Amino acid sequence: MKLPVIKHLTQFIEENDEDFVNETIETLEALTEVSSLKDEELDVIGELISNMYGAIEVNNMIKNGTPQKEALNSFMKRVMGSIDK
Repeated sequence: MKLPVIKHLTQFIEENDEDFVNETIETLEALTEVSSLKDEELDVIGELISNMYGAIEVNNMIKNGTPQKEALNSFMKRVMGSIDK
């Protein structure tokens, strides 16, 4: 996951609608079923999906009153904490 990408997607959600991101996730998940995709391509799609789910999570924290910077930092700490386990 990349913080700048999540931050950008969070801005996109604020300016547009979370539904756009949810529909994009569904589209990318459907693409993963293409049998001719290479592992590297699947990795890229997976990274995009992860960043989009992260942006949705950060956006939900912001909706619940957490300042954007704090929401981003809190989310990334959770992600890093789960990787370390």
